[in-house]
Amino acid sequence: MKATTASSSSASPVEERAAVCRVALIGLGTVGRSVAKILCETKSQSLELTHICNRNVARKKQEWIPGSVTWTEDVEAVLKSDADVIIELIGGLSPAEQIVRRALEAGKSVVTANKQLIARHGPDLLELAARHGCQLEFGASVAGGVPVLPSLRTGLCGDQLHGISGILNGTCNYILSRIEMARIPFSQALEEAQARGYAEADASEDLDGGDARAKLAILALAGLHTRVTPESVRARTIRPLDTVDFDYAAELGCTIRQISRADVKNGTLFADVGPCLVPTESPFGRVLRNLNLVLTSGRYGGDMAFLGAGAGGDPTAVAVVSDVMFVAEGIARGKKDVASYVSTAGVSADFLTPWYLRFFVRDQPGIVARLAQILADHHLNIDSLLQKPGFDKNSLPFVITLEPCRDSMLHPALEKMAGLEFMLRPCLCLPILK
Repeated sequence: MKATTASSSSASPVEERAAVCRVALIGLGTVGRSVAKILCETKSQSLELTHICNRNVARKKQEWIPGSVTWTEDVEAVLKSDADVIIELIGGLSPAEQIVRRALEAGKSVVTANKQLIARHGPDLLELAARHGCQLEFGASVAGGVPVLPSLRTGLCGDQLHGISGILNGTCNYILSRIEMARIPFSQALEEAQARGYAEADASEDLDGGDARAKLAILALAGLHTRVTPESVRARTIRPLDTVDFDYAAELGCTIRQISRADVKNGTLFADVGPCLVPTESPFGRVLRNLNLVLTSGRYGGDMAFLGAGAGGDPTAVAVVSDVMFVAEGIARGKKDVASYVSTAGVSADFLTPWYLRFFVRDQPGIVARLAQILADHHLNIDSLLQKPGFDKNSLPFVITLEPCRDSMLHPALEKMAGLEFMLRPCLCLPILK
């Protein structure tokens, strides 16, 4: 047998260079600072933080960041550097989109937590990454530290998912669970959320569903391989909810949560974001405060659940660094990412579901009969009628629940009801999810 000569154990400079993934960080806000902290404290042999880019960078410098890191305000210098991965954490659409596109065109992989960017331009950016032999990862753009998107990419990629639903906005979940637990007014629950830092001074994006539908668009892209713009998904606000709605929901064995849901059926994506009645003992009903929950439904694997903190610097930073490590492994293996096949589907909110209708009326004889007649004229069947005692007859709340019907069948009846002289507020119409 011919003897073989053992190769030298010392790696060449080129091999050493390939073993280390050089990382540049653009944006040193709350999440960016946590990302830098993790990268510096873990002292990973495969990751090296080389650049930090931020406005007013001199005021951002930290003693715990190694002296070898280049601090700069010049994005151009970062894009032209020898960094292998660019982490984009400045948020928003501009200039973030331009920075990400230029990084991918330069053959640099990108990791981002930017939900608005991925919701609107994700498919195009994935195709751009594939053309230039690099990767785009965005696991932190939905549910913060909950590893939903990485699981869709790896653990569930062998299944055929047809549905995704979730509690995707921690602000709304905090407000709704506080109203449920303490029976406090909506305005007080919102003030508490703002005082605790869970809600912005202008919380419209959260309360009116804009944040959640952007995240739902990303989940549809990653899990259902369907391109959908956030604006094409109907978003319903949580603002009209009253403490009495939680009382009536409890009578039905339910509570109320902001639910984002998307289901693919016969080439149509049924999607909606807004408050829904959910059974108190269901996974959604048990999620309190600012936690996030995502449920996936697959042809083979059935239902899967992901629960955890949906916001905050450290949980989101963990998701970002995990994506960076995934990219670094791909670079080490010489892997070139390939954009997944993405289809474009029509979007509809015309779900078939039972409904909760809450009315505030000025009491008079014949109210129920007139409402029942309108519902019958539109071929809608009443399931139950609830009226709790003790309320002022000049502002009387009561509830009608309907057997399952299409959204498109219900709303013409609601328009007819809105003109009735005894109606004090618009009817609150919520799907009942079983």
